[in-house]
Formats: sequence, structure tokens, C-alpha cells
Amino acid sequence: MKRPDVVIVPCADYSEDNTQAALERVLAPLGGLNWVSPGLKVVVKVNLVTFAKPERAATTHPGLLCALVKLLVERGADVVVGDSPGGLYNAAHVGRVYAAAGMKAVERFGGRLNQDFSEREAEAPKGNVCRRFRYTAYLDWADVMINLCKLKTHGMMAMTCGAKNMFGVVPGTVKPEYHFRYPNPKDFARMIVDLDEYFKPRLTIVDAVECMEGNGPTSGIPRHMGAVLAGENLHKVDLVCAGLIGLKRDEVPTLEAALERGLIPPSAEELTVEGDPAAFAIPDFRRIATGNSHLFRGNGNSLPAKVKGAVMEKLLAQRPQLKSGKCVGCGVCGKICPADAITMDKGRPRIDRKKCIRCFCCQEFCPEGAMVARRTATARFLDH
Repeated sequence: MKRPDVVIVPCADYSEDNTQAALERVLAPLGGLNWVSPGLKVVVKVNLVTFAKPERAATTHPGLLCALVKLLVERGADVVVGDSPGGLYNAAHVGRVYAAAGMKAVERFGGRLNQDFSEREAEAPKGNVCRRFRYTAYLDWADVMINLCKLKTHGMMAMTCGAKNMFGVVPGTVKPEYHFRYPNPKDFARMIVDLDEYFKPRLTIVDAVECMEGNGPTSGIPRHMGAVLAGENLHKVDLVCAGLIGLKRDEVPTLEAALERGLIPPSAEELTVEGDPAAFAIPDFRRIATGNSHLFRGNGNSLPAKVKGAVMEKLLAQRPQLKSGKCVGCGVCGKICPADAITMDKGRPRIDRKKCIRCFCCQEFCPEGAMVARRTATARFLDH
């Protein structure tokens, strides 16, 4: 019997009983964890984007993580949990993120938190746009990787889930360099898919019990969905997840990049899904309208297509904007900006639009949620 592409099951909350039951149910149609043998080295790649307590829904919840670690350890696996959040990739910084996100709880279930903060270079000749990159060396220790991601909105990519979570294989201090190297959402998404295909996680599990809507991926609002999803192809999982929060495929650059490489069909309707996604879909989920679908259709190789794409980008692409009432003048946005487009003026950030590459690092890492992804007046007018 053919396995489903994606499985979705209910999970009411993060209690130990509910998370373990949900994981067993979501993995059963995929063969469970029968492939895990004693001594197998497993890395669980979580989403630890920033210092955030579990209830903020910015990071993978420790309740679901602990349930997964428990199941793996019971089968004899050696489990390490890791990620490279924004900022310094060292024991002090990442250790603070571990503590804030409640990750240390995995030690009670036999798992370990990664403490190897070395880096390595990889050659990826099959990459579409990224054929050489720097990555976190602890991944080389593993026999297999499980991608345990969080479903959230995202300023640049519209959604962060399975595909975007893999950007965490790049050390935190190197990430701005990649934003600067791939400023166009289409190329940035291709780079993400190159990383996905290089590391190829054995399994992707989505924490969609409490998602993040609005000003994601760090300063949005928790939104209850009550679901856990799983699949062996992370792009197919993402295709289903996009629909759950009301996003079309062409609004999510990583999905367009995956389609370009033949990794997903044009529609989630062509997938074999076990469970009922419609029962979990949230029609009024507060998304970040990026205008990415316009950008994809406008770009091409001919001169007229390139001109059209540039004009459409200027008129329709969203851009970071300051909400002055929330700004405390900490200057984090200026320090994180890879294009040096932000300077502090009388305690407030000023964005040089000519330098801005719209990578939304400032929006993603603003600790007060004062930076938001704002659509242009033209884009808002066209909606009406």
C-alpha cells in the first residue's frame, strides 16, 4: 500500500499524553519509526529563531520535541537537538536561546542539546544557485536528520515551515551574508531549496498546535490550530501547510522554487493526504501579503520581462517599516542589517530605501516587534 505524501492529525495542546499520541498517529501511516535501530545517530533540527519562551509560538515547542525524543530513545537512538538561531553561533548565545525556549527539557528524556559550535564548508554541485555554503558542523555527526519545524508567517518568504527551517543549518553570523547574496525572494528561495536538497531530512514534522500569525516569524501572535503534520518530502508538507493558513502556492517563494525543480505538483489536491486539512484550515489567519506572486510572474530572461519585473517589484513588493510607538531605540535592526541600510537617528532607526534589499532581517529580529512588513500603497489599492 502506497504511503501518503502528508499526514495531518489533531493535537489539542502540548501535554505529554496528547503530544505522544499525536506523534504516534501522524507517523503510523508513514511506517512509524520502524527505520530507527539501536545506536542510530539522529539530529532533530528544531526552529530556535531567537530568545523566546514556548508560549510565544516563535520556536518549536519543547512538549512536542520531548515526545519525539522519547520515542526515538525508546528505540535505542542517540539523539541530538540543535539549530543555529540569529546572532553568534557559540555556546553562550545559543545556550541562552536553549534556556529561553525550554529546550533543556529534552535531557530528561535521554536527548542531548548540541554543544559543537564549529563550522564547515560544503560543495553542492547540484545546487541551483548555491553550490558552496557554510554550515553547522554538528550535522556531520548524524546518520539521519528529522526536521521538526514550526508553522509561522514570514516577512520575506510569506511562510516559514519545513523548507525555511532548514536555513538554520547556516551559522547565525553567516545568515546576513546569504541575505545580501540572494536579495531577490526568488533566488533566496532557490538557495533554501538547495540547502533542503543537500541535507534531505529523513522526516519532516510540523508543530502546528500553536502557530504564529501576523508579524511573524518572531513578533506575531500565537494562533491555535491544534494540528501536527508529517511527511517524508518537506516541500509537499509545506504545500499542505500553506493552504491551512490561506496562502496560494505562488505566494510562497520556496514552494515556487520547489515546483521549478519538480519536487511538488502544482496543487495540494494532487497529493495523497491522510487526514482532513479542511478541518484545521484557518480562513482568517493573519498573513503577511508579500506580493511575491507578482514578482515571480514579472521576472524573465528577455529585456521586456526584466523591465516589467523590476517595475512590478518597485510598485508591489512589501518593505520593512517602523512602528514608532513600539520602538525602544535598541539598535538591533541596524546591527543585523546585512546591507547597512539602517542608521540610528535620535534614537530611532532610519531606513535607506536605496540600500535596503528587503531581506526583512530587521523585522525578523526586532525584539519589540517594532519593524513590520508593509505593503505599498499601489499593492493595497489593487486589492480594492
